[in-house]
Amino acid sequence: MGRSLRRAAAMLFLASLSACAPSLKVMSFNVRYASDEGPTRWEARRPVMVALLQKARPDLIGTQELLQRQGDDLVQALPGYRWFGRDRYGTHVNEHMGILYRTDRLRVVQQGDFWLSDTPDQPGSMSWGTDLPRMANWAVFETIGGPPRRFLFVDTHLAHRDQDDAARDKAVRLILDRLPSLAAGLPVVLAGDMNARPDTAAYRTLASALSDAREQAPTRRGPDMTFHDFTGVADRRIDYLFLRGLHASEVVTDTYHQGSTYPSDHFPIWARLSFDRAPRDK
Repeated sequence: MGRSLRRAAAMLFLASLSACAPSLKVMSFNVRYASDEGPTRWEARRPVMVALLQKARPDLIGTQELLQRQGDDLVQALPGYRWFGRDRYGTHVNEHMGILYRTDRLRVVQQGDFWLSDTPDQPGSMSWGTDLPRMANWAVFETIGGPPRRFLFVDTHLAHRDQDDAARDKAVRLILDRLPSLAAGLPVVLAGDMNARPDTAAYRTLASALSDAREQAPTRRGPDMTFHDFTGVADRRIDYLFLRGLHASEVVTDTYHQGSTYPSDHFPIWARLSFDRAPRDK
C-alpha cells in the first residue's frame, strides 16, 4: 500500500473512532426566576426560551433561578427532557439549581445536593455572611448510544453581592473539596452563575483546579460577557462551564432573542464536549 493510501486509511480509522466516541452538548443558563408583571414576565419570555432550547438542543442544562413552574413549563414544551432538583430551602417553593437532560442521550445514575455553608448537608443553611442560602445540585450521568461513559455534573449559583467575594471563594473551595468523593475519578463538568469575574479570587480558585471551557476551546462564538440585564448588551462575564476529564471543541455564548424579548437577563453558554480518554477497564 502506498504512503498516500496508508495515510488515508489512518485518517479514516481515526475518524471512525471519533464518530463512535460519545460527545455532549452542555449548557449553563441562569433563566431568571418567573415574574408575572412587566415586559420581562415569564409569559412573554417562555416561548423565546423554548425556541432557544429547541434551536440549541443541548443534552444537559444546568439552570439557576429556576422556579418549579418554569421547569415544568420547559419539559412540557420540550418532549424528551426531564428535570430534577430541590430549591435553596430543600423544598420546591423557591429558586432551584434545576438540571434538565435529554432522556434519549443520558440517564441518571445517582443524584444529590448540598449547601454552600459550614453545614452543607443542612437544607437552607447559610454561612460566611451571605443573605440567601446557596447550594449545588449534582448528578452522575451515563451516556446513551455508543460506548457508555459516566461523568459528574455539578450545577451551582454563588452569592451575588459585591461584599460576598470571600464567601464565593469559600463556596468554590467547598465544591472542589467535595468533587473527589462525588466524582470518584469520573470526568467532571461544573456549571453555574458564579457571580465572579475572571479577576476574582473565586474564579482563580476554580481555574487552578478545573479548566475554563471557554478558555480551552479552539472555537468560541458570541461575546465573552454573559450578564446583560435584558438589554442584549452584556457587561460582565459571570457564567461558566468548568471541566476535568473532558475537552471543549466549541463554546458559544447564545444571544438568541425575538425582537426586544430576551429569554433571560443572562446569555446562556453551551459547549460541545468530548471525553479526554477511553474509560479504564473494570
